[in-house]
Amino acid sequence: MHPLLSKTAIALIVSALAQGAAQAALFAVDPGPYLPDNGGFASWYQDSHGRTLDLCLSKAVSSRVPSAPGAPTYMCNLLPAPGVFDDTQPVVFPTNFPDEAFWFTGDGAIVDAARGIDLGYVSAVEAAFAAEEPKEGDQVSFARIRIRVDVPTAGTYVITHPYGVDVFNVDTPGRRAINMTRDIGIGSPKTYDGALKGDIGPFLRSVNGPYTETNPVTGQAEQFVGDPNLSEAFTGSPFNTNYIRIEGPNGLDLRTTVMAISGKLSTVVRPTPMISERSTYSRKAGESAPVAQQDVFVMAPPPPATVTLDSNSPVLNLTEADTTGHWYAQSSTNPTLPSSLQVTADNHLAIPSSTPTTLSMPLTDLVVISQAQYSLNSGQLTIVASTSDETSPPVLTATSGTGAAIGALSGDGAEKILSTGITPIPPAKVTVTSSNGGTDTEEVVIVQ
Repeated sequence: MHPLLSKTAIALIVSALAQGAAQAALFAVDPGPYLPDNGGFASWYQDSHGRTLDLCLSKAVSSRVPSAPGAPTYMCNLLPAPGVFDDTQPVVFPTNFPDEAFWFTGDGAIVDAARGIDLGYVSAVEAAFAAEEPKEGDQVSFARIRIRVDVPTAGTYVITHPYGVDVFNVDTPGRRAINMTRDIGIGSPKTYDGALKGDIGPFLRSVNGPYTETNPVTGQAEQFVGDPNLSEAFTGSPFNTNYIRIEGPNGLDLRTTVMAISGKLSTVVRPTPMISERSTYSRKAGESAPVAQQDVFVMAPPPPATVTLDSNSPVLNLTEADTTGHWYAQSSTNPTLPSSLQVTADNHLAIPSSTPTTLSMPLTDLVVISQAQYSLNSGQLTIVASTSDETSPPVLTATSGTGAAIGALSGDGAEKILSTGITPIPPAKVTVTSSNGGTDTEEVVIVQ
């Protein structure tokens, strides 16, 4: 898996399905203290579906794939390194400790000799050392996506994988014509939250798991999300792309639906992860009373988890359609402002140790900027924006992208306008904020 940082041998022209809050990949990491038993690393990471994986140092072996002399079929990716780590001896930090260890791995391959394609895919959350050998104070972690492909023909190749889509323009075909490693999270030693911002998560898992094996060192039964000695069908992709696919010149279209997965399920008790995405209301005039609508969106584990809007009367169940963890509910309650929604997620049916989580989500109107235009000839900035509250329109105020005040929008209805002189240069972006909490930001269009 080394080196920690590597170069791309081709031009990466686009990376689609960008991660971040929309994916909510990894949710939390062990805050410490970091103990020698784990090599000074965080003991666990938790994903947005509620699964928590320990740093995988167990010597449990697979009961599905027999071990061979000198080649035990470990359930963890324990990689021997001569002079650094001897897997036949006890794991002791720093004198006999892996120079690479993993909280999670998902590895796959596509090989088609007739088409000249040899693709290797790696996804991992890795523990390593900045100078590549075990040393206190040198510990780092990162989330890795690695794609290496031998291709016979120049052209554009599209690779779809469980954590996104990457597109490569290959000018010089041949061995490793595509050679990309994306490591996110490497920062100051013993700082492990950087990997939370990586491409990995939720953790993939075998459709045949979890697997239970006995740790020969402790005699304890342990559970694993997959068996790295087997290539199996898997699930857990945040985009429902539970496969690896390569498309390219001359009608090339190959895919695999199996990968080798590793990860040791933790016994640590963690609350159900939940991330608020949006809680907005709208209302307009009705025949006898305002017609109102409240919309709430959260990220939480997919079913069998449950998510409820507790502040509604009666309590509403949010729905989730595609096992990616995006939940939604709508209420017709006309809110009294200021107001907050109470939402609870409970994942104990999937993970018995999981405890419920309740979030308070401020309810705001929905602001939409329909025009943000600056005239170079007149020096006038024109902003048109609207609020979803048509019956009691709030005050709308504009600021620049840097936060500098521009002014208040005016108008009697839900749509309001601001036209003002700006010199000597226009703002790159404008933000319109409602007195009821809604906000929208748009880039300014420059015209003559």
